[in-house]
Amino acid sequence: MKIYFLQVLSDSLRIKDSLYRALASQHGIPEPGTKMNLWDLLLAGGWIMVPLALLLVIAIFFFFERLIAIRNAGKMDANFMSIIRDHVVTGNVTAARSLAKNTNSPVARMIDKGIQRIGKPIDAIEKSMENVGKLEIYKMERNLSVLSLVAGIAPMFGFLGTIVGMVQLFYGISSTGEYTLSTIAGGIYTKMITSASGLIIGLLAYVGHNFLNAQIDKNVNKMEAASAEFIDILQEPTR
Repeated sequence: MKIYFLQVLSDSLRIKDSLYRALASQHGIPEPGTKMNLWDLLLAGGWIMVPLALLLVIAIFFFFERLIAIRNAGKMDANFMSIIRDHVVTGNVTAARSLAKNTNSPVARMIDKGIQRIGKPIDAIEKSMENVGKLEIYKMERNLSVLSLVAGIAPMFGFLGTIVGMVQLFYGISSTGEYTLSTIAGGIYTKMITSASGLIIGLLAYVGHNFLNAQIDKNVNKMEAASAEFIDILQEPTR
């Protein structure tokens, strides 16, 4: 009788183990005691990891594309405004405009517009330069909305993947009628991978967006300082 009881218990454990393996295989749950590397862990997140990976690639691409563009926009010769001052004060407006046109920077394009308006009222010159400045700021901010979009939707995609995975997990449990704590815990932590990935991608995009905005603000300050200096130059007496 004792031998028969042990045999039944052994058969029962084998059946439960087979059911666990089938359920774990169906939902991508690793077997107990197995070690997973980072790649296997990401693959366990399921199909939702594909759009999340795409969002990460988009965020990285637009971050570096904007970073290069903004840094190039901020590059300018330290003596640029001094040379413009000398040309304008001496009455050599043609040389001043030639220098501004041949310098590729937002500040130079704004100063060039101001030089074109020399002879008109100061308010009109300031308004023209301000309009050019707004256009240059828009150019620097272009595509930043993509990073903002990624920061907003990446966590949502992650939560969606977790919810879909949980639904699949509990549907599988209800279908087989068998469950263990290991099955449930394994299914939950693999489905939480999508939420963690989405939050990380969203956080990176958010930090990148704010960093680029800070770089744009630095360029805007340079433009405002150059504009104020140019107006002061126009009000100086000519030599």
